[in-house]
Amino acid sequence: MKNAPTIFLREMRNYFVSPIAYVALIVFTLLTGYFFAAYFNMATRYEGEANLRMLFHNMSITMLFLAPLITMRLLAEEKKSGTIEVLLTSPVTDAEVVIGKFAASMAMFIIMLILTFLCPLFLMIYGNPDIVPMIVGYLGLILLGGAFMSLGVVTSSLTDNQIVAALISFVMLLGLWVIGWMSTTVGSQVGKILSYISLMEHFDDFSKGVMDTKHVIYYISFTVFCLFLAIKSVQSAKWK
Repeated sequence: MKNAPTIFLREMRNYFVSPIAYVALIVFTLLTGYFFAAYFNMATRYEGEANLRMLFHNMSITMLFLAPLITMRLLAEEKKSGTIEVLLTSPVTDAEVVIGKFAASMAMFIIMLILTFLCPLFLMIYGNPDIVPMIVGYLGLILLGGAFMSLGVVTSSLTDNQIVAALISFVMLLGLWVIGWMSTTVGSQVGKILSYISLMEHFDDFSKGVMDTKHVIYYISFTVFCLFLAIKSVQSAKWK
């Protein structure tokens, strides 16, 4: 993995010379700030509990739209411009390419989360919240973000069109969210399976400040599996 940091730095540079990074950062920060202001106003008016539970849920929904935007160009742009052939014939492995690009998308996402730290800071100044649930909630967002970004890397590897990659990623993420609702309308056994597959169902405990190892294992397994598929997709491109 010695070349992965080079790929990572290259991708981070590409992010900040295009409007994608700035649009994602601004939209995510503004929406998070708006939701926080609304909930903070509601909590103070009705003497509610000082926590970020609903804010975490809204941040996860916002990620459904922004994750495809962040990942859509990672491999699709390389294919369209033809640089993917140069990259794959250089002394760098397929795994290093995928890991480097995934790490760059995660770095972008973590920067987005850092910009929202004013919300818990504001809550600590004017309220008396429990710190641990907020830390657990942010950890859950990072794990959820890893799952979102890894799926985006897969979809970006399947096409040379960034818009198509973003649409496929969004539809798949939306589907993995909606099946959580479907689990309540089908039989108990099938419902349990659908609930387990759903990305958002595993986030619910994190938003409440509860960290269950089964959710951590699920997100890590999902991310690793998607990265494995992305590597195989990149390898298959060599034979076309």
